[in-house]
Amino acid sequence: MVATFMAALRMKRKMAARLLKKNGVHGVGIGYKDPANPKKGAAVIIYTDKVSSASLGLIPAMFAAKAKGKGAAVPIRIVKTGKIQAHADYTRRIRPVPPGYSVGTTKGSGSAGLIVTNGSETATRYLLSNNHVLNPNNTNSATETIQPGGADGGRSGTDRIGRLYSYVKLEKNKNNFIDAALSVPTNKRLLNPNYPTVGAIPGHVTSYRVGEHLKKVGRTTGLVNGRVESINTDIQIDYGGRLGVLNFKNQTVIRGTTPISLAGDSGSVWLRRSDHYAAAVNFAGSSDGRLSIAFPIRWAMQAFGTKVALASRAGKVKQIKAVKTSRAYVRKLPANVLARIKPTKAVRP
Repeated sequence: MVATFMAALRMKRKMAARLLKKNGVHGVGIGYKDPANPKKGAAVIIYTDKVSSASLGLIPAMFAAKAKGKGAAVPIRIVKTGKIQAHADYTRRIRPVPPGYSVGTTKGSGSAGLIVTNGSETATRYLLSNNHVLNPNNTNSATETIQPGGADGGRSGTDRIGRLYSYVKLEKNKNNFIDAALSVPTNKRLLNPNYPTVGAIPGHVTSYRVGEHLKKVGRTTGLVNGRVESINTDIQIDYGGRLGVLNFKNQTVIRGTTPISLAGDSGSVWLRRSDHYAAAVNFAGSSDGRLSIAFPIRWAMQAFGTKVALASRAGKVKQIKAVKTSRAYVRKLPANVLARIKPTKAVRP
């Protein structure tokens, strides 16, 4: 017998809090025991500086437990990685601004994620990116958005394209779920919804699975490909400065064979390779860039009440029905969690 994703999720929930207190452990999630052979079933994945379960001070009995006393033992897969860091680096000026290009503030830069809309009769377009890219002070001040970002030579006033409109505050000593913010443009003609190398993207998906093949365009790494390695991953992200290390729950880890998340890629959005629907928002990465830390874009759309913007309308929401029967798929945010991450409107001076 092989372990199911449900059994792996139960085990992860039991282990995560204790493991994340250990020095050198950066994340705990669920994925395949052997990505090259999914038939071997699910496993708990530990992202750590260590090289083995023994070096973590764990004993086999800790991860041989069975779900409700039935089924196969849940295996552990150790993935060696350095500290997980949030990135905001930064390039050329472009008008109108499409996804993937440098945006930010005078303090630095990241990537434009997607152009989204509120879908109302008087639809407004917004630029979606990370909160730490559009709102580096993590406050409700309507910070100026410039393109390119400050680290790429962008200047206040001259390169202004809009201002911070709404954001989800990053919280210390609490569980975070998304790193996201919206900027409202000074003129919606400044925003181009067409995705580089793809063109118009049809919308966003409600879910995706472990093993899903994705691609994205980000400021630093450009067009890259990745594969979902784990979901439901509780992970610690080092933001540096006043924020320090923050806890995130149920995140997605995407792996590339080459760097896929380097400084400047924060805010970039992963698309499904099969149909170009938006899937996840990158906000951090491992020190070698081969791991992208992301959250389902549906969570941001739920929080802000937005959809992907197309040239003349809002994009589709593609329902992924398999999520109802398999824990190998990411889930929507529960109502109680969604209520806790209600966005804050920025205040103009």
